[in-house]
Amino acid sequence: MMSRSYTNLLDLASGNFPAMGRDFKERKRLPRVMSVPGNIAELDDDQAHSVASENPSMASSDRVIIVANQLPLKAKRKEDNKGWTFSWNEDSLLLQLKDGFSEDMEVIYVGSLRVDVDPAEQDDVSQMLLDGFKCVPTFLPPDVLTKFYDGFCKRQLWPLFHYMLPFSTDKGHRFDRSLWEAYVLTNKLFFQKVVEVINPEDDYIWIHDYHLMVLPTFIRRRFNRVKMGFFLHSPFPSSEIYRTLPVREEILKALLNSDIIGFHTFDYARHFLSCCSRMFGLEYQSKRGYLGLEYYGRTISIKIMPVGVHMGRIESVMKMSDEENKARDLKQQFEGKTVLLGVDDMDIFKGINLKLLAMEQMLNQHPKWQGRAVMIQIVNPARGKGIHLEEIRAELQETCRRINRLFGRPGYDPIVLIDNSVPIAEKVAYYSIAECVIVTAVRDGMNLTPYEYIACRQGLPGSESSSDVTSPKKSMLVISEFIGCSPSLSGAIRVNPWNVDTTAEAMNEAISMSDSEKQLRHEKHYRYVSTHDVAFWSRSFLQDMERACADHLRKRCWGIGLSFGFRVVALDPNFRKLSIDAIVSAYSKATSRAILLDYDGTVMPQNSVDKSPSQEVISMLNTLGADSKNVVFIVSGRGRGSLSKWFSPCKNLGIAAEHGYFLRWLQSEEWEICGKSSDFGWMQMAEPVMKLYTESTDGSSIETKESALVWQYRDADAGFGSAQAKEMLDHLESVLANEPVAVKSGQFIVEVKPQGVSKGLVAEKVFTSMAENGKQADFVLCVGDDRSDEDMFDIFSSAMSRNILSANTSVFACTVGQKPSKAKYYLDDTSEVISMLKSLAEASDASASIDETEDFPRRHPTGFL
Repeated sequence: MMSRSYTNLLDLASGNFPAMGRDFKERKRLPRVMSVPGNIAELDDDQAHSVASENPSMASSDRVIIVANQLPLKAKRKEDNKGWTFSWNEDSLLLQLKDGFSEDMEVIYVGSLRVDVDPAEQDDVSQMLLDGFKCVPTFLPPDVLTKFYDGFCKRQLWPLFHYMLPFSTDKGHRFDRSLWEAYVLTNKLFFQKVVEVINPEDDYIWIHDYHLMVLPTFIRRRFNRVKMGFFLHSPFPSSEIYRTLPVREEILKALLNSDIIGFHTFDYARHFLSCCSRMFGLEYQSKRGYLGLEYYGRTISIKIMPVGVHMGRIESVMKMSDEENKARDLKQQFEGKTVLLGVDDMDIFKGINLKLLAMEQMLNQHPKWQGRAVMIQIVNPARGKGIHLEEIRAELQETCRRINRLFGRPGYDPIVLIDNSVPIAEKVAYYSIAECVIVTAVRDGMNLTPYEYIACRQGLPGSESSSDVTSPKKSMLVISEFIGCSPSLSGAIRVNPWNVDTTAEAMNEAISMSDSEKQLRHEKHYRYVSTHDVAFWSRSFLQDMERACADHLRKRCWGIGLSFGFRVVALDPNFRKLSIDAIVSAYSKATSRAILLDYDGTVMPQNSVDKSPSQEVISMLNTLGADSKNVVFIVSGRGRGSLSKWFSPCKNLGIAAEHGYFLRWLQSEEWEICGKSSDFGWMQMAEPVMKLYTESTDGSSIETKESALVWQYRDADAGFGSAQAKEMLDHLESVLANEPVAVKSGQFIVEVKPQGVSKGLVAEKVFTSMAENGKQADFVLCVGDDRSDEDMFDIFSSAMSRNILSANTSVFACTVGQKPSKAKYYLDDTSEVISMLKSLAEASDASASIDETEDFPRRHPTGFL
């Protein structure tokens, strides 16, 4: 029976995760490992709730759940066709990475099988794999599998992540919504298998590769505090390429539900971070060598670590190859020849034909190699139904025939094309006789062929044998600069594979190099490959995942958002939403109140075009200001001219303009200058610098205030604007080093203002004046939304220690938006701020209202006329 979610793929694709149907639940059986209170049917409800510390797991142990598209198993049908036999796939990276874990670390695998198991056998196979291999198979309906793997993965994500845009009019390569729906469904089915075995408080979950990029959202939606990492084994394209994907936000937001995201190279990580910056405005920070993204109070670690090879597995295969005399046979076959080797999958991005053309060019330019140099090209079968495979195969065969006709002779073919799967022992033998390995992929996530070649050329450690396989040897590499292993192999000759001429020259240089130089380069490479193996990689990733998840239990976590917009907010335990009832109660009891409000982003939405306050805001401020117990201030970075004009109807409203450089207690009073200096000669020094950057940064502008200069780049390119802002900050700090000013960066701004001016000092001045006039505030409300407002939130502890405020003062420091802040309270948006202020206005004592016919307003800030 099919689940209801399978029949409604559109719900899944849009992120509306429905509960599984009743019939599906009835098929569920309790797994061997079960730690969440309740049964599987209860867990199938996909409501966004958290299994947190209130529900302790039944077992506590170190355990990792590895989730990948395919399990590290080999499957074979029994001879009587009744049942299956399974064994470990020793060449699977997922199996090899266990070597990096401690011996008492339990590893459970969740993934699909490479074979089609009849539905009637699936329950028995599942139990067999769980008991015998600690593997949990995910069985995909055939039509879903085709759309998921051969469709969305291989025809949408794989080409795009390798920089191939669907320019072709062939609709098969364009974005297909039904393929995306199958991708989402498959990730959901994997999630259900994870739920069956997870201990949400104790287990670590490690998700692998582009097949499961939306899985983190499903898991985080159910278990808010789960410890989860993701590693991408393919390239991550530049933001210009990635942003062409119609479901770009869904995938990126899903990845951000991980605690740590791993990449092979900094280039891939840089592209990912650029997408986060351009699409969501997220900026990364580096602390003590670790990169991190702040995302709704969570710090997502960015891990850069190329995977390695399993040295033990290679050595065992080398022994097997030595016993079978594979290398000896090959050396006899190619005796007297210089062998160049290529080992690639059948894939459009491997650049195999470019390699053959470079070989042809080398033979043309350097005739001495004709009859002597042989290119052996092993082409492994394609891993799926990729694009243009038949065209690629035909092109390779035609190029091979042409080159062999041009340069071949009896007993000699310059190109040996092996277009079939080669046993690993035989492949090791080919490595052992090759003078040079050539990799000309136009784009590849990692490519471990050079690592395997280096390990094989080193031979077996401590061996006294003089056989070809076990003798330490020299090696040379010519590799594409566009593959993941390139940065770590500094002794290799790096090439642009699209430039056939330079690749040909590099091949000639590699095989013409002196033996001593080849040996030195080989030794350098072997030191790296042998120490940075797969165990080193997995151990490092798990350690960083533990570090990234260390403060999970310390913070309060809850989920917000619908569909793929779901994310977890993680905040300090003392940071909570402002209760309207609580603040109204404290407000009503107070006799002397201070209310300090930011303007933009607090009582006025940031995205509003008309920045003047609404009549509702004016009326509300008038009501609050009319209460004789209140001192009400607008504290803003805006100039005093616009603030005076906008709030002219508010007679009893105090205004602090330009972050407090100008201050006016009441409308009837004169402006005070609170800055320490009135010398603005520094503006003549700062303005030319800002103009220089404005001219070179499209979308930027300068705002000239009476006391400050502000460079804004909100409308500029996000990446370039940010880089220019950092450069300008350094430039201005250098130019104005001896001036009495502060240079600060904010949200899309760089500001130069006089020293000793901040919203915190405005708050301190208000509290001090009230205390000196015998009206010490017993109720304080400060509301703001950006960095400058944090100065207000930070002043309370020092104000209480200096008795400006009483220890019994009811303090409500509130930020707008759920984000890390020095404030102890938050409201979600400006509408909630307005609603809260209206509640306070309604609670004001009507008898304290000022008679509108009075000739003079009350004096500041005691509250008396």
